[in-house]
Amino acid sequence: MSRIWHLAATLAVPALRWNLRRRVRLGKEEAARLPEREGHGAARPEGRLLWLHAASVGETLAILPLLDALLARDPALSFLVTTGTATSAQLLPQRLSGELGARVIHRYVPLDVPPWVARFLDGWRPDAACLVESELWPNLLGACAARGIPTALLNARISGRSFRRWRNFGPGLIRRLLGGFSLIVPRSAEDAARLTALGARRLAPAGDLKLAADPLPADPGKLAELRAAIGARPVLLAASTHPGEEELVLAAARELAPRVPDLLTIIVPRHPERGSEIAAAAGAPRRGAGLPPGEGPAYIADTLGELGLFYRLASVALVGGSLIRHGGQNPLEAARLGCPMILGPHMENFADATAALLAAGGARQLPDAAALAGVVADMLSHPERAAGLVAGATRVVSAASDLPGRLAVALLDLLPGKAAGKA
Repeated sequence: MSRIWHLAATLAVPALRWNLRRRVRLGKEEAARLPEREGHGAARPEGRLLWLHAASVGETLAILPLLDALLARDPALSFLVTTGTATSAQLLPQRLSGELGARVIHRYVPLDVPPWVARFLDGWRPDAACLVESELWPNLLGACAARGIPTALLNARISGRSFRRWRNFGPGLIRRLLGGFSLIVPRSAEDAARLTALGARRLAPAGDLKLAADPLPADPGKLAELRAAIGARPVLLAASTHPGEEELVLAAARELAPRVPDLLTIIVPRHPERGSEIAAAAGAPRRGAGLPPGEGPAYIADTLGELGLFYRLASVALVGGSLIRHGGQNPLEAARLGCPMILGPHMENFADATAALLAAGGARQLPDAAALAGVVADMLSHPERAAGLVAGATRVVSAASDLPGRLAVALLDLLPGKAAGKA
């Protein structure tokens, strides 16, 4: 299987280059940085370098407290952070403090083509590599092993579907890939069981970095402006929505209008480029066009990196991706900001976090989209129930506060000439 993957990736180079150009046209890649996808662009700093790979926005946000903990224990350490999406690349510089920002270099991760991976590793020469969640690329991991680069897998997760595929079609390959890691930290006990069944042996206790992520930031001046524009109106936030959800949210808002006539429904689409389309359908002003909320019933917040503003403004929030069969977006973002939250019936992408929130009384889950208006009305008319949800959610996100420090110590142990750090 390993040889087949190696050959297939090499033969796929023309198709991969075509797809990268297509993604540029779709706004999903940066044309000027396409060479990074082939391993170009190394600019290794002096001293020890830890490489962390976070595929997308959620994983990128999850590693920020870990980076802070690592820098606190080893101020001379430099970081190479790779991601696979343009959105995460744009977001990362916004979330780095001055001191940490000076130690972090961002590149796009090379695709898993043997010469591209070799060029990347030979140029950067990381002292250790840390992959987040389920980034198991055979050529990349094999090249790390060949160069003696220690590797760690954090927030390691294996979905039921992936587990069945690996077990049925690549048991030898996945056993070898997992066996090459010096450290594996499963996201949950369920993930630990699946990883063990697939051949992982060096498993640390489970821990979810997304539970320990920092609250989404908000510019104080912009927050004050929005609060002044909204006034005392109650706010229903639909956060990180996907196609098909906006219509359901707006229908619920229309149903609520007789009971809550001053309700403002704010929609934050997961992909800001959809803002114009949503605003046209809703007849609503759009933040991406520089417009403030008006006196109308809806507002479209189609800007990047401002979700923290709107969670702070919301009276109640629906976590997007959950009214349709997408699997849900991260509910912990609302939990960390003390925002009472509603979850749709489809939260498979965050099953463990959802189960923890529901068990702690930190969220309400809908049986279907038709129930949205009634649940929102109930929460707006009974603030004590909303406060109970906030208290339960706070207990959940407080449980992993020491995780970044523990993981930082474990990762520093992988580095040559490790600095003496404190847990």
